[in-house]
Amino acid sequence: MNNPDTVCVIPAQRSKRALGKTGRRAGFDTRLLLSWSIPVLLLLVWEEAARAGWISPYILPAPSKVLETAWALTISGRLATDLGVSLLRAASGFAIGGTIGFLLGTLVGFSKIAGTVIDRSVQMIRAVPFLALLPLVIVWFGVGESQKIFMVALGVSFPIYINTTLGIRQIDPKLIELGRVQNLESLELIRRIILPGALPSILTGVRYALATAWLALVVAETVGSNAGIGFLAIDAREFLRTDVIVLTILIYAAIGVSADSIARLLERRLLSWHPNFTGEGR
Repeated sequence: MNNPDTVCVIPAQRSKRALGKTGRRAGFDTRLLLSWSIPVLLLLVWEEAARAGWISPYILPAPSKVLETAWALTISGRLATDLGVSLLRAASGFAIGGTIGFLLGTLVGFSKIAGTVIDRSVQMIRAVPFLALLPLVIVWFGVGESQKIFMVALGVSFPIYINTTLGIRQIDPKLIELGRVQNLESLELIRRIILPGALPSILTGVRYALATAWLALVVAETVGSNAGIGFLAIDAREFLRTDVIVLTILIYAAIGVSADSIARLLERRLLSWHPNFTGEGR
């Protein structure tokens, strides 16, 4: 025979869960609107200031003018071509630099001897600005694709290296001891305890690396390019096309926001077990 108390409790629990999900969704929508409020407000003020003549179109064109330019470049096919070239360069450099940074960070994180041998040299190279390295890189690789991909790979490798090393070294020794008590082999210990524990720091490095990749690419595309978003900006500068220059800046900003959103999604997927990266935690 069914217990009437149980029958009453189950719908109540379901309603609480539904209310909780609805509340979280409403909270997320509110935060999303708030996050876009300042950018939208700035665009409106910028548009009105340009229309009123407070800002010269040769200094800073109105957003509507920039939008018209974007549409014209899209129709002609040039914007898609340049954007595709830049994305391919950034992706190639990120894959190479990210792999190198992760492998070096893992090696240094596990071995104090490797840290003594490698870390100081890496930190010295990291302290050198991109613009200072560019002339030497041009001597090494010329002004072709290799030079641009190398610059991106170089910039990407450092954030991932540092955060991978830090993540591995910050693993709680008690967790490692627990794994050894459970008779886990070395590879199993790394796979089940060390790498999952270091993953939040590694993914933080990925987010920094995504921003650094575009910074390095902007520098690399200013020299010897015949395609790409950086080339589009340099070409526009020669003809004083400030609308195109502003468009390229906005494209970089949009790509940066999109890349960071992808990294955040990756965090939520891979760190669903972590209380700080669940929907409730955010």
